[in-house]
Amino acid sequence: MSHFRRLSLIEQTATHLREGLRAGRWRGQLPGVVRLAADLGVSINTLRPALRTVEAEGLVMLGANGRSRHVPARVSSRKRPLRIGILLFDSLAKEAGQSLELFLGLHHALEAAGFTVFFSKESQCGLKHSVKRIARYVQGARADAWVVGAGSRPVLEWFASQPLPALALFGRRTGLPMAGVGPDKLPALLDATRRLIALGHRRIVYVCRRIHRLPEPSPLARALLTELSAQGCAAGERFVLPDWEETPAGLHTLFATLFHTTPPTALFLDETPIVLAAQQFLARRRLRVPDEVSIIAEDADACFQWCEPTLAHIVWRNTPVIRRIEQWANALSEHQTDIRQITFPAEFIPGGTIGPAEKR
Repeated sequence: MSHFRRLSLIEQTATHLREGLRAGRWRGQLPGVVRLAADLGVSINTLRPALRTVEAEGLVMLGANGRSRHVPARVSSRKRPLRIGILLFDSLAKEAGQSLELFLGLHHALEAAGFTVFFSKESQCGLKHSVKRIARYVQGARADAWVVGAGSRPVLEWFASQPLPALALFGRRTGLPMAGVGPDKLPALLDATRRLIALGHRRIVYVCRRIHRLPEPSPLARALLTELSAQGCAAGERFVLPDWEETPAGLHTLFATLFHTTPPTALFLDETPIVLAAQQFLARRRLRVPDEVSIIAEDADACFQWCEPTLAHIVWRNTPVIRRIEQWANALSEHQTDIRQITFPAEFIPGGTIGPAEKR
């Protein structure tokens, strides 16, 4: 009877190096151990013995100086796979819920399809959403193509103007000559809005990131404003789409301001961290959900099923989004241009956090 043997981390790293070298991931001089270890997500002490293993197999040659390494021509003669960067909106550690699941699933799917994939070391938030800073980072990152997560209009306009292929995952991409994909939340959001209005809500606020508000409201935010106005809920754009400093302190300051004089009766909340912060704020103020305030999350999160009452939210499937990005990457690898922008349906799940507006 044979027994399964778990590979050590060094053996796993050697296997990853071996597969990458044979697939043409590295050519010519190999990156230094510090950079290579960072790229592979292992320590230098793990990388060095793994390198000695592939050196012994002739896949890597040690230079005359005894330090640098290069890949022999016979090993690197195969077509090099595309190196695709994923430019995150915020750091991966701050992603949550369905977005985190999507990014991790996308990374795995692209690697399984034979591409070299990496998450950006700098996020758009970390670069202050500055087009100049983002351009400087992207131009120095050695990627053949980029997937841009939730890019602002100026950022996506810059990507669309470059010869470097890019795909907008979410973001303000409408009308730009670049590939794009994401869920079509508009019908779900209008469904949720009309249900709230039917329950008597007239003071509805959409707490969202600046990308949805500036330089003008996004199509989703604009549709919400239009629907509220059509239904006689003319609270004004500044009330429905309040501005706030995108920090934890800034968010709690916003909540305190909203509930100071004429509080909203319903909240649309953009991301899971904003949902959690809102729940904490409301609990501290002893405001009951949904008796005094209704809340709706714009995206799904596995943790919502543990909540009582269950959270109302908008849900969509990651799988077709990932497949679309794979399709785009495959077209690039065949030197084909694919700038289609495709959306997939989303659905509103009422949950237990919406109810009749309290009469005040």
